Amino acid sequence: MTTTAETRTAGSDFAELNRRINAAGLLRRRPGHYTVRIGLTALALIGGWAAFFLVGASWWTLVVAVFLAVAFAQVALVAHDLAHRQVFRTNRPSARAGLIAGNLAIGMSYGYWMDKHTKHHANPNHDDLDPDVGPDVLVWSREQARGRGFLTRHQAWFFFPLLTLLGVDLKRDSVRALLAGTVKRRGLESVLLAAHFAGYLGAVFLVLTPLQAIAFLVVHQALYGVYLGLTFAPNHKGMPHPDGTEDYLRKQVLTSRDVRGGRFVDVALGGLNYQIEHHLFPAMPTPNLRRAQPIVRDFCAEIGVPYEETGLVESYRQALGHLHDVGAELRAERRTRGQTRPEAR
Repeated sequence: MTTTAETRTAGSDFAELNRRINAAGLLRRRPGHYTVRIGLTALALIGGWAAFFLVGASWWTLVVAVFLAVAFAQVALVAHDLAHRQVFRTNRPSARAGLIAGNLAIGMSYGYWMDKHTKHHANPNHDDLDPDVGPDVLVWSREQARGRGFLTRHQAWFFFPLLTLLGVDLKRDSVRALLAGTVKRRGLESVLLAAHFAGYLGAVFLVLTPLQAIAFLVVHQALYGVYLGLTFAPNHKGMPHPDGTEDYLRKQVLTSRDVRGGRFVDVALGGLNYQIEHHLFPAMPTPNLRRAQPIVRDFCAEIGVPYEETGLVESYRQALGHLHDVGAELRAERRTRGQTRPEAR
């Protein structure tokens, strides 16, 4: 007798999973959750800046910088949910809130990031189509690594130090996108981004001494970059790279991993620890991802699709291990050249 899984084609697998998710009501909006979450995030951001002005020109302001780094990252995670229309059903309120959270609050172009992130979701881990794995300072495949030098050979050691620059890189790329005119609402985004830079830098250099101001900027932006990078690093790094022949369900599941953990991990990673469920249903509100996980995991087992889930520390180990493996051929070539040089003499 033929089973349901055998008669269902690969193209209809996602349709069946989607039916089960809808039957569980997991695509419904969660206005209560987001009212509380956005309220608390806004309170943390406002409270952090209030503490900054109250502390004033003191080295204790570096403690405030640490707190604001966390607040900035949490605002970025809210902006992520807004971009996916998890908060509001329609685009207009999502875009308005996203511009406030992204451009004005943390100095990141909402339009630039949304365009980049949409491309990532369409083709996760695809060497040519996913901007998150395109060759840059770090490279994610041995093909991209060929011909590169010292940094790529030892890039796993530089991963965490480079994350300290992520916040600055997002600002730089935002400005470049606005100057290039590749962002919708270019004028509005430019005004809001300029307002952020003026307010942020003005506050820091007017309240603090020059040396304190520089220290504050370094601590705040570095920790913000590290925290932001740590929320995204476990999701796809070290997972398979697709060739473009996969159907939607397999493309999203096989390139992603979930991270085990309790409520603390859920809050710290903004729900991105349920990366498989998020990629399959990007508009699903974050608090529903935990409930969707057993449905998706059981369905993947039913149709024979590998489902990757690991602990938080192990996810970083796998990502760093992949970076180290990418540079293996370059290190081998380096050793070979070092061994042959004495013989050439």
